[in-house]
Amino acid sequence: MIVHGWGVHRQAFFGLGYYFYLEEQKKREATRKDIFDEGDEQTFVNWSGTHQVTTRRFLQPENIEELERLVMKSHVNKAKLRVMGAGLSPNGIGHDAEGMLSLALMDKVLYVDNRKCQVTVQAGARVSQVLEALKPHGLTLQNLASINEQQIGGFVQVSAHGTGATLPPVDEQVVGITLVTPGQGTLRLHRDDPEDAELMSMCRVGIGALGVVADVTLQCVPYHTLVERTWVSYRAEVERDHAKLLASNRHIRYMWIPYTDRVVVVASNPALPWWHPFRPAEIVRNRLRTPSGDDEYKTAPMRALLVAETARRESGDSATVSSNVGAGLSIPQLRDALLRLAPLEQAHVRAVNAAEADCWQRAAGVREAPSEEVLGFECGGQQWVSEVAFPAGRVGAPDGRDLDYMRTLTGLLEAAHVPSPAPIEQRWTCASSSRMSPAHGQRGDELFSWVGIIMYLPEAEEDLALRPQITAAFKSYKELCREGLWGLFGAHEHWAKIEAPEDPAALAAVRSRLAERFPAADFIALRRRLDPHNILANHLVNSLFPIEP
Repeated sequence: MIVHGWGVHRQAFFGLGYYFYLEEQKKREATRKDIFDEGDEQTFVNWSGTHQVTTRRFLQPENIEELERLVMKSHVNKAKLRVMGAGLSPNGIGHDAEGMLSLALMDKVLYVDNRKCQVTVQAGARVSQVLEALKPHGLTLQNLASINEQQIGGFVQVSAHGTGATLPPVDEQVVGITLVTPGQGTLRLHRDDPEDAELMSMCRVGIGALGVVADVTLQCVPYHTLVERTWVSYRAEVERDHAKLLASNRHIRYMWIPYTDRVVVVASNPALPWWHPFRPAEIVRNRLRTPSGDDEYKTAPMRALLVAETARRESGDSATVSSNVGAGLSIPQLRDALLRLAPLEQAHVRAVNAAEADCWQRAAGVREAPSEEVLGFECGGQQWVSEVAFPAGRVGAPDGRDLDYMRTLTGLLEAAHVPSPAPIEQRWTCASSSRMSPAHGQRGDELFSWVGIIMYLPEAEEDLALRPQITAAFKSYKELCREGLWGLFGAHEHWAKIEAPEDPAALAAVRSRLAERFPAADFIALRRRLDPHNILANHLVNSLFPIEP
């Protein structure tokens, strides 16, 4: 059986292949095999469609007692037991061919502490579930990544992040963690216990190699709505206003449009009371700056390009192509449809980017919505993506390296004629105290910028032959960044997006850079103590942080 982490029509189906399968598993509880049986061979495909694994053992405990027994038995038998989440990581970080463990059946919200504004949840609970459970208590999570279907365990273990110069990655929200380890049994760690401080700083971002996270306690914030403003600036304007934009907005992200001089800016701040004199007039009047709900107007440039390019490539006339082509599609969906026509043709990609910039110009406006609706956004279809974090000064005093990075990046891709689609996304966080976080810092006011590059993969059966070519082009694009940017700016990849190079020399260089940035020796030593037989790590972890025999 193949279980996909992605389905047709993208955003609405993030990871649902996994969940459909797991719901069916729940329905079959009456005839379920013993949890310690080897189980049937299972094949998994991650959300991006970039990594597939067939694992010999796939196990799903339903409670911590089963989990503890399962980990102990695997430890005694020296049997692999890699923990997977919802399959959303582009690099397949949860995959292992020998054995995999899912906590999707351990998905309960255990306790909400209204006084402390904290919630304790099992690691298999999805972010969206936790958000819904917090609403009746008037609470929510401080920050979110672009999607809400991650399992909480994976969400924190890879140091996922949202955006906001004063907000850390999500692992900093963890105040307590229950870790089931092969070598030391079950550890219950808390941020306020001085004896746990050092271990907490390593285990919060343990990339699944230090133990199986059974549950976590998260620090929450009061439930709130956000006012989100979206507009299109020119690069010069962004550079002029950058420090002010970071300082005056709780959440902000840039979407750079390659081969244009335009940048989409999305900024969000807590909504003011209805009576407040500075409440945005657009919200008071309950309308946007552009015609409310007029999606045809907003997407017209991309739909027109889709009609023209479809006709040209079919050697026909635009009049012969239905004017309904692309109707009802969002900007990311139209981007997918357009790129499918010629994903590696630079002139075509440039035309698509230009049309997308025009669409964002028409879509500019203001909206007010609950924070969880505003902070998530549509990411497009299956994709290759690489994201890095690098230091960019202090909160309130950016040093300009984040803008220098973007100038250098856009110059490199334009000089190399990379068919780079939109967007190149840039976000910010302050530092995390987790030692294995890409945004780890000694001071909480250290500023980090996160930049992601992307190429989209066609999903239609007739286009599958293009995927290897796009993969090769993306690897070249990423290598361009590795050689021309990462060392210069001290950039390191997100754990959910890093790949282990196949070339021995390249892998050695990656290991060397990781050892310079992260406490690699301490991480490996802790793995030896908590997981003596190395049953929790997989090929990726072992490649990046090898344990010598």
